[in-house]
Amino acid sequence: MKLTRRDAIAFGAGAVVIAGLPVRAMAAGDEEIAAFTGGADIADGGVTLNAPEIAENGNTVPIEVSADGATEIMVLALGNPTPPVATFKFGPLAASHSASTRIRLAKTQDILAVAKMEDGSFAKASATVKVTIGGCGG
Repeated sequence: MKLTRRDAIAFGAGAVVIAGLPVRAMAAGDEEIAAFTGGADIADGGVTLNAPEIAENGNTVPIEVSADGATEIMVLALGNPTPPVATFKFGPLAASHSASTRIRLAKTQDILAVAKMEDGSFAKASATVKVTIGGCGG
């Protein structure tokens, strides 16, 4: 196969487009986190995120999230076209500060949970889920 200048330009343009896609998804996740935290620092730990390591079908992936002393927990799927998945709010009479749900994942990606604590601080946890069949049309 002979590589022409036109082919080289097409391959280069395709590489630039592909390289830019994850950056936009992560930037969207960063914007959501900044809006949730108000730009405050986020500590690692203090949040428990349970998600399967491998999900055979991305349409229904079960997750559990908990954080003692949390008033809100936001869950993001950083590889989805729309990263925000859910925000759980807990009142002063909540028996436990935990929630479980099923989410849809487009592909193998990181799940991030950010919790706002009663004292105004923030904590996070993340998990990587390998998806064999995408749930968002993939």
